Amino acid sequence: MARTGALMPTGAVPRQARPKAVDPAPGADPRARAAPGRGPRLPWLWIGVQILALILVFFWNRIFIVIHSGEAGVLWNRFAGTQIGRVYGEGLHIVSPLDRMSVYEVRKQVAFHALDVLSIDGLSLHLDLAIRYRPEVDLLGMLHERIGPAYLMRVVIPQTESALRKALGNATALQIYTDDHGVLTRARTRAREEAGSNFVELEDVVVRRIRLPETVRTAIEQKLTQQQLLQSYRYRLGTAEQEAERRRIEAGGIRDYQQIVGETLTDRLLTYQGIIATREIAGSQNAKTVVVGAAEAGVPLLLGTETGRALTQPAAAGH
Repeated sequence: MARTGALMPTGAVPRQARPKAVDPAPGADPRARAAPGRGPRLPWLWIGVQILALILVFFWNRIFIVIHSGEAGVLWNRFAGTQIGRVYGEGLHIVSPLDRMSVYEVRKQVAFHALDVLSIDGLSLHLDLAIRYRPEVDLLGMLHERIGPAYLMRVVIPQTESALRKALGNATALQIYTDDHGVLTRARTRAREEAGSNFVELEDVVVRRIRLPETVRTAIEQKLTQQQLLQSYRYRLGTAEQEAERRRIEAGGIRDYQQIVGETLTDRLLTYQGIIATREIAGSQNAKTVVVGAAEAGVPLLLGTETGRALTQPAAAGH
C-alpha cells in the first residue's frame, strides 16, 4: 500500500491545524489589530470614566466638604461610626460618599426665650431671657454622638428653664423683682453649671425683663418709693444733726475765746488801746472833735483842728 505521509510514532496525537493569522486590510491602523480571543479595551475604560463622572456629579456635596469660618465638623463613618477623637477645622475636606459630615457653628450664639416662673408666694412672673451659648469645640464629637445638632432645644433651653425654676421657686416675687440677695445671680450660675455637663458652654443667661401682675407691680413700686423716701429723710436728718454739731462746736470756740479775752482785758489795757486809736484818728487830715470813752476810765479828749493838729487832755468829769 502506498504511503501518503510520514509515519507517526505509536501513541502520538496529531497536531491540529493552527489558524492562520489574517492580515489587516490595506490602509487600516495596525493598532486596531486585536489579540486572538480578546475584545477591545477602550469602550470599557470610557464606560468607567462616565460612571465615575456621574458619581462625582450626584455626590459632589458629600465628597467635597467645605467648612467655613467659625465652623467645625464631625465625621460619621459608615463602618466605624462617629469619629469622636477628631474635629475637622475650617477648609476643604474630601471624604467618602458613604460617610456623612455634620457641620456645627462654634461661634457664640444668642437664643431669646420667654419663661413663666411661679414664686414661693404663689405669684406668676414672666421672664424674657437672652441665652448666650456655644458648643465646646474639643468635645464636639461627644456632643454629636450623644445629643446631636439640635442641642439648643434638647439641652440649653430645658436645663436653663429647670435651673431658673428651682432657684426662683424658693423666693418671693419681691426678691425676684429686686434681685434681693443675688437670687437671679445664683439661678444663672446654676444654669451655666448644668449646661456645662452636656458639652455646651453656657456663657450667661441675661434677664432682659421681668413682668409681674399689675397690682403686685404697683404695690412693689410704691413700697420701693417709700423706702427711697425714708432713706432720703434719714440722710437729711443726719445732715441736720451734723450741722447742729458744727454750730455747737463753733459756739463753744467763741465762748472759750471770749472767756480768755475777758480774763486778760483790764482797765489800763483798755485805756492804753484807746490812746493809741485816738492818736491815729487825730492824725488824719479829716480829724474832728472826738470823745472816746468815759471820764472815769481816764480816756483823753481829743479836739481836732482844721490844720490836722490835735490837743490831748484828760476828760473832765461831768463834761
